[in-house]
Amino acid sequence: MSLPPDTLQLGYSFCPNDTFIFHALHAGLVPTPVPVQEVLEDVQTLNDWAVAGRLPMTKISYRAYFGVMDGYVALRAGGALGRGVGPLIVTRGDIGHLNGLTVASPGALTTAELLLRLVYPEVNVVRMRYDAVMPAVERGEVDAGLIIHESRFTYPQHGLSKHLDLGAWWESETGLPLPLGAILVRRDLAPEMQWALNESVRASLEYAYANPEASRAYIRQHALEMADEVMQAHIDLYVNALSLDVGTEGTRAVQELHRRAVAVGAVEASDLPLFVERP
Repeated sequence: MSLPPDTLQLGYSFCPNDTFIFHALHAGLVPTPVPVQEVLEDVQTLNDWAVAGRLPMTKISYRAYFGVMDGYVALRAGGALGRGVGPLIVTRGDIGHLNGLTVASPGALTTAELLLRLVYPEVNVVRMRYDAVMPAVERGEVDAGLIIHESRFTYPQHGLSKHLDLGAWWESETGLPLPLGAILVRRDLAPEMQWALNESVRASLEYAYANPEASRAYIRQHALEMADEVMQAHIDLYVNALSLDVGTEGTRAVQELHRRAVAVGAVEASDLPLFVERP
């Protein structure tokens, strides 16, 4: 079915932090410069679609953003940055150094895999959907797994142990919050439109904070296998003040992650602005 004129597609994930942030915008509870239509997919699919330039506005990992900066620019609102939010490396038992071993990754363009490469440059990576990683480790198909999203709350249920918290590693290395995911808009949109969309996302999150029960059914609809306490813990962990505005510290964190990605040859250097600016 074709979209009505001037409707803008917005891609984001099924995860509670995204559905919490975007419920009010999706439901028409906050002003938007154009009508917005949700497109829900897993993060790796959204990363791949951004490489193809498929959506005008989309959630994406920061690692993937660095590869598509010529076509997209990040909003200041709606992203996932913070402390204590990093991906984990999990194993079935105690393992020493992982270089030379096989690690399951949720995707080549995830921030998680970039961090893995920064710590263990010689691991053998096997890629799969994020929700297949823990079962693969549990079955012994890989030596370790790189887990993201709600998996960081549920891995003990799979008999797995934490090998390394990559977020804690990042914070000890840099003293900065860890950039995980951003909301992008096409760079060729008018600056006034880019900023208006940023303000709509911010307003959507402010609405969610002011009316926490309004989004409950929507979040639950897309988190069917997640216990309520895990769902809330997920929101509490990944949605914070830096989701309202990336701020000075968040900007420095993204700049540092980009610098390190360039240094290891993961992406090319760019002088383009990282974030939208008020016109």
